[in-house]
This record gives sequence, C-alpha cells and structure tokens, in this order.
Amino acid sequence: MDILETSAHDRRQRRNTTCVLFLYLLPFFASCTIYFYLWIPDSAPSLLAAGIKAAPILCLVLLVLSYNGGWGLVGVAGGLLLSAGGDCCLIWPELFIHGLGCFALAHLLYSISFLSSRYSATSSSASYFILYLILWLFGIGMYAYLVPFLRLEPEADLLVPAIGGYILLIVIMATLAARTRRPLILLGSLVFMASDLTIALTKFNVFDVEYKKHIIMTTYYLAQLMIALGDVKAVLEEDADDIHKWKRS
Repeated sequence: MDILETSAHDRRQRRNTTCVLFLYLLPFFASCTIYFYLWIPDSAPSLLAAGIKAAPILCLVLLVLSYNGGWGLVGVAGGLLLSAGGDCCLIWPELFIHGLGCFALAHLLYSISFLSSRYSATSSSASYFILYLILWLFGIGMYAYLVPFLRLEPEADLLVPAIGGYILLIVIMATLAARTRRPLILLGSLVFMASDLTIALTKFNVFDVEYKKHIIMTTYYLAQLMIALGDVKAVLEEDADDIHKWKRS
C-alpha cells in the first residue's frame, strides 16, 4: 500500500509540476508572439527592437533561475543571459563580432553546465561515438566551406579566426549535450547549430534563403526553449532523487 500511495503521490507531483511550468512559460510565449507580430525590420535597429528580440530569452533566464537559483548564472541561465546580450548586439550590424563573442561565451557556459554532476552520463555507446564524429566532421567541413567566403569580407583577418573559434565552441557544446543523453538538451543543441548555419550561409553570401529571418528566429527560440526546459527537467529529477533517497534512509 505504501508503494501505491507513493506512486500516486509522484503522479500528482508530476501533474502539479507540469502545470506550474506551463504558467512559467506563458511570458516566453507571449513575448515570442509580440516579436513575430511586430516583426521590426533589420533596417530599423533600435533599443526597442533589441529589447523585443531579447525578451523571450530573458523570460527563459527567469524560468531557469526560479528552479536552479543563483547558481544557474554559471550554467544555463548565464548562457541564456549572454545570449540575450548577443541578440541585442546583432540588432546593429557593426556589433556582429560583439554578438558573436556573447554567444561563444554562452556556449562555453552551456558546456560547463553539461559537465556538471546533474548531467552525469553513463559510458557512451557506439552510436553516440558516431554522433560525436558526425558533429566534429560537420563543424570542420562547415568551417572549411565558409573560409573562402569569409576572406572576401572587409574584416576577414578578424572574422576567419573568430568564426573558427565560435564553431569550435558550438561543436563542443553539442558534443557535451549528446553526452548527457537528454533528448531536450541534445535536440536544442542541434537546432541551435541549424539556426547558426542559416545565419552563416546567408550573412556571408554563400546563398540566399527565402524567409531566412523566420527560419533563424524560429529555430533559435525553439533551441533555447529546449535547452532551458532540459535544464529545468534535470533539476527536478535531481530533486526527486534526493527526496526518494531521504525517504529510504
């Protein structure tokens, strides 16, 4: 009977947690709706445009902090905050390198978080090693493909190493995301790479993509949402494990 009662209690807890999480996500969905409804053109950069673009990510920062506390700032919450800074910088084309730096640091914080005990993973199977290999081959191939186009840019001497460093960090982040074996975290990292790939191919004139901004922003917000939810889920599972250990002791 105790086992049945515990199981029923756990189910109620999961339902309650899902409802609370949904309420926490309402500001994110509302701010995304405002961003896509207003759709301020890139030709009109302003503080208002920067704020509207960064608002959904700031909502995710608050979500992660509400579950993870201040320590989240040296993990996923900190990465999200840096991403919001990158969003603001990218509103102005002349601040592209600054935005790139913000996102590079964000990936660094994500990577640090994925190495924490909360995300400790068992030994990887052969399929995961194949995924790691694909990620690294893709990153190397993408950089090699972009370099000739980067050399045509006015700031080529800065862009070539900067883009190389950024690709290195995002591939490391995606590799560590795969290591966690958490679907939301892994999918979030892969969708993030897809968003950045679209930016690179269109910004550096490799080829043009119709509705490129729609693709970039939809995949970007989705990627950040999945990473944030994956982190929250990891926190909840860790707390649940601690409670069960306490009950058994």
